[in-house]
Amino acid sequence: MKILLLGKNGQVGWELQRSLAPLGELVAPGRDDTALCGDLSNLDGLARTVQTVRPDVIVNAAAHTAVDRAESEPELAHTLNALAPGVLAREAGKLGAWLVHYSTDYVFDGSGSRPWTETDAPAPLSVYGRSKLEGERLIQAACPQHLIFRTSWVYAARGGNFAKTMLRLAQERERLTVINDQFGAPTGAELIADVTAHALRQCLRQPVGAGLYHLAASGETTWHGYANQVLALAKLIDSAIKIKATEVAPVPSSAFATAARRPLNSRLGCQKLQANFGLTLPNWACGVEKMMREVCEALPIIK
Repeated sequence: MKILLLGKNGQVGWELQRSLAPLGELVAPGRDDTALCGDLSNLDGLARTVQTVRPDVIVNAAAHTAVDRAESEPELAHTLNALAPGVLAREAGKLGAWLVHYSTDYVFDGSGSRPWTETDAPAPLSVYGRSKLEGERLIQAACPQHLIFRTSWVYAARGGNFAKTMLRLAQERERLTVINDQFGAPTGAELIADVTAHALRQCLRQPVGAGLYHLAASGETTWHGYANQVLALAKLIDSAIKIKATEVAPVPSSAFATAARRPLNSRLGCQKLQANFGLTLPNWACGVEKMMREVCEALPIIK
């Protein structure tokens, strides 16, 4: 089996290189590769890549994820998040290949307090959310054999993330202010990659699993709760890390001016995923602790 992976250097893409490797031959062109096009902004090049590789599975982990910047560059966001997935879906459909794609909680307006289900009506608040929703719909229209995973609050030990930012700021400032009216579940790229491989393996045996799924760690917190967990773990894991902050103050979203509106309710109900693929998703705090141990070990300079 041949798997074409796009976005190999992103948080999820990096972990997918590991999780997908046992399933077959992995072809993973980068954005700047010349032999094969891995640049989602080059739609013709993207189509030629699929036609050349002729994969059994396409996994698209690339996207325009700069939520605020998307407000000022909507055409680019539309190309990367909607048109490019549409091209991949069209080419996958021609080959009879599977397409795996990642979407977001930002397709919802964030109202209410219950977890969103796959049958709830989307109503995105931002350019980013609208472009991701259109990408979903183009895939559904062109490629019957698809897996679309909506996820939220994605992090990884590799690269920048919220936890590292909080840890740095807590060593520089005595008082932090963190949003406490947005609810969701921090979800590790490692978990997303492992679930992807599991679901894909099952779908290749029994193609009845195609469709749209919510994929997030279980439980819920706020960014404020997440920050407090990060700092508590840092102190627990390594007492040499000097935390200057003595207060982490909760504030509403309105305290921070952003170009794009964020949904207040990013809870995702994952019962469909768990039932269809025989999974039990771990609590968000488990993954965050693992990530923090990696961060604290890899960054001695923060001590």
